[in-house]
Amino acid sequence: MEKTILSGNEAIARGAYEAGVRVASAYPGTPSTEILENITQYKGIDSSWAPNEKVALEVAIGASFGGARSMATMKHVGLNVAADPLFTLSYIGVRGGLVLVVADDPEMHSSQDEQDSRNYAKFAKVPMLEPSDSDEARLFTRIAYEISEQFDTPVLLRSTTRLSHGKSIVNLDDPVTGLPEPSLKRDPSKLVMLPANARQRHPLVEKRIVDLEKWACDQTFNRVETGESKVGVITSGIAYQYAKEVFPDASVLKLGMVYPLPKQMIRDFAESVDKLYIIEELDPFIEEAVRAMGIEVIGKDLLPVCGELTPERIESALSGKPVDTDYKVKEELPGRPPMLCPGCGHRGLFHTLKQLGAFVTGDIGCYTLAALPPLGAMDSCVCMGAGFSNATGIAKVLPENERQKVVGVMGDSTFLHTGVNSLMDLVYNNSTATAVILDNSATGMTGRQDNPATGYTLKGGDAPAVDLENLCQALGVKHIRVIDPNDLDLTKKALQEMMALAEPSVVIARRVCMLERRGNAERTTPLFVLEDKCVGCRSCLKISCPAIEWREGAGEKGKGQAVVNALLCTGCKVCEQVCNFDAFGEIDGE
Repeated sequence: MEKTILSGNEAIARGAYEAGVRVASAYPGTPSTEILENITQYKGIDSSWAPNEKVALEVAIGASFGGARSMATMKHVGLNVAADPLFTLSYIGVRGGLVLVVADDPEMHSSQDEQDSRNYAKFAKVPMLEPSDSDEARLFTRIAYEISEQFDTPVLLRSTTRLSHGKSIVNLDDPVTGLPEPSLKRDPSKLVMLPANARQRHPLVEKRIVDLEKWACDQTFNRVETGESKVGVITSGIAYQYAKEVFPDASVLKLGMVYPLPKQMIRDFAESVDKLYIIEELDPFIEEAVRAMGIEVIGKDLLPVCGELTPERIESALSGKPVDTDYKVKEELPGRPPMLCPGCGHRGLFHTLKQLGAFVTGDIGCYTLAALPPLGAMDSCVCMGAGFSNATGIAKVLPENERQKVVGVMGDSTFLHTGVNSLMDLVYNNSTATAVILDNSATGMTGRQDNPATGYTLKGGDAPAVDLENLCQALGVKHIRVIDPNDLDLTKKALQEMMALAEPSVVIARRVCMLERRGNAERTTPLFVLEDKCVGCRSCLKISCPAIEWREGAGEKGKGQAVVNALLCTGCKVCEQVCNFDAFGEIDGE
């Protein structure tokens, strides 16, 4: 058997290929994004970006109804978006196997919450597998399809950031053969969830969970690693790796299926050890189920509910010491706050919004960084698509003279994800809030993936590009301005004009992402600082550009001066426009 080293995401993609998946759909979201990007290398799989996670799951459901094995992938908050079809699909079941991969983000490396998706498995009453390394990620993906078809159910496969991005040895296997060819089959009593049909399906869902619970007790993905009987540990996923470091000699019950739990297996294991620990990240999901069985355990009464686990945190917690949640490094490192890239088109827009005193309801994307100082120009951020909806709600309750200060912002990908409905509501209810679409021709924060407005598919093929202006007009917006946000005078004028209106308005701030994959971003001659003109006022630092550095003690009066790093500067000239002393020039001296 061939061996290689893969990340968890790469291994899940490989597992999909080996399992005979025909269709895979997703909306990019860290830490799940690379699954679909790696699936594209397997020619037999039709892989595509969807506008949002709900649509991605519905595409996979349709392929399953056609008799093909299918996959949808998303991050944990994306599962909230996809929950509607998931719950009904639990009643319907599948034709071809269907696996929904959800990647949780403990420690919130790139997320707005630490949601534990295991709760969705229990809530939707569908099985969930949780691998603990890359090879299990591949193998469990294959097993998930067997479970899906054997028990007529969608299957959740849970990953976390460390598993998704960490790498380990993977055993490659050949793809399965002999799967049925896709076909049409009418079965309305199963596929059409009218109340009468749903009532017939619900008892089957309950029986399925009972059957799975018993079946799981005999499966190798749930296993006992016998050690000393003084200490027993029940664990799963990446926490298994940490538990093995902390308790190398203990007996361990490693759960590959975290819902439904193999209760008899747990009872037998608990009886074989003197003291029982449950080590799991985030919620006490396994712990609560085991306690409900009347078994005494040590878990979240000592271990932290917040953040990732590490061997050090586990050892500290179980020894009764306070858990230090700060990551430590041996050497003192300079501060490196997250900020927008040099030349980013979002910078000028948010600088102008701050100047105008706008109350900005934000959204999820690179531009969320505008909330941080020194820009400090975003006042709220909830979830995908909320930027416009929040603006509508705030404008409803403010006094008339305050309403027009409210500006909702979101990126082009977020707008097509769930922002269209938000703008529709804003227009339908005649909100005075101004909506700004930050069109950078990419799904920027997750790696510059394409979306329906870019004109390209996941595999790089040409596609019809959504015309954002015409779409806004179709929703009933009468006042639309398209601007280059790097032109600060134009940006200020357009925003003032739109914010002054007593009816819905949209500003489309169009500037291609500087990291856009096709090289369409506009780069010009880098700038430099004219030392005899820089007075050290620090105005240029307020735009938070990484290309502008500060030299303490420089200048005639020792106040310090700005310096441009020519290797980073893209020549966007936003700094030149905010400088009141004409202290910036092009690198060639012109």
